[in-house]
Amino acid sequence: AKRWINIRKCYGNFYKVPRNQTKLTIMLENLGMSYDGRPHSGLDDSKNIARIAIRMLQDGCDLRVNERIHGGQLMTVSSSGPLEGAPAPQMPRYRN
Repeated sequence: AKRWINIRKCYGNFYKVPRNQTKLTIMLENLGMSYDGRPHSGLDDSKNIARIAIRMLQDGCDLRVNERIHGGQLMTVSSSGPLEGAPAPQMPRYRN
């Protein structure tokens, strides 16, 4: 992966909170959620981050790639630039 969405950055920018308010447990708490699972478990952390991302989408956030690696260096991607890569994921459609 050379490009990704840093949820902490998106969360801070979208909800207008300082960086010290973007720790996983604080983000969940501010959204009225509790941490599910064991702290520092990679799988549980990922599930909780996904819950935050879903809530941000529901609140109208436009999640975009905001970080990338170029020449071994971490770079910030401008949020005003055009979208790159695959189209935004769609909610799954269930058969009746």
